[in-house]
Amino acid sequence: MNQNKLGNSDLKVSAIGFGGMSLKPANKSENQRILSEALDVGINYFDTADLYDQGENEVLLGEALKSYRNAVCIATKVGNKWREDGSTWDWKASKSYILQAVEDSLKRLNTDYIDLYQLHGGTIEDPIDEIIEAFETLKSQGKIREYGISSIRPNVIKEYLSKSKLTSIMMQYSLLDRRPEEYFELIDQHHVSVISRGAVAQGLLIDKPAKTYLSYVENEVKQAQKIVHDFAKQQEVSAQSVSLAYVLAHSTVASAVVGIRTTEQMKDLSKTIQELDNLSAHELLELSSAFKTIQYADHR
Repeated sequence: MNQNKLGNSDLKVSAIGFGGMSLKPANKSENQRILSEALDVGINYFDTADLYDQGENEVLLGEALKSYRNAVCIATKVGNKWREDGSTWDWKASKSYILQAVEDSLKRLNTDYIDLYQLHGGTIEDPIDEIIEAFETLKSQGKIREYGISSIRPNVIKEYLSKSKLTSIMMQYSLLDRRPEEYFELIDQHHVSVISRGAVAQGLLIDKPAKTYLSYVENEVKQAQKIVHDFAKQQEVSAQSVSLAYVLAHSTVASAVVGIRTTEQMKDLSKTIQELDNLSAHELLELSSAFKTIQYADHR
């Protein structure tokens, strides 16, 4: 599988990334099989967060990837702190908290360093300069290699692009959610990469029943499903392959993260990776012309 340079960094990430959020600690043997197959098909980018399963997702990935540590890129996220009773979490974006939280993530991941440490959200009211200082401190200490943000808020994204040396921005992006495209040129100008999530739009572009999604009403989603499936049939590939190929056709996108929960989903993704091919300029235009461009309404 192709590997792409992440922003201006030395990190190279597989075009398809592995989203570990849905893996469950109780399914230890199945999780190991899933992750082993992901490695076998060339996936080297694995994404988690300290929020997932109250940190247990980091433990799971750290244990499973321990033997491959030097060959993989581990990304995790920070900024959400679970309450003592485990009932919910609070937003905790401060320098002191980030410097504390990274130590816990390093222990859970059983590693000396994190390849990509990401702010798990963010608001314009955050102490952004202080947060950037925290990431730069961790980078200078060798505890993280690079840092980024996971955000779909344009005002937040612009602040970090203008003030920091971040490497990546994780954004929800698909044929049904083309909002990030408005900012690709700006992101490119800062030599930053996008890591996409949600390329199949909650499964709506593959096999889930049509429903209202963002500004699309149910009938529009049904039409979108038909367009993708007809295109896939014409190309003799899967709808998932078409969905991922569209996202990856934009050079701003370094990796498209796919959430995997079961061995069956991993088998489907393995097949998709084998048939995944670059879209021609004509095919890209054909697909993009069939889907309306929508823009972020909030946080501008």
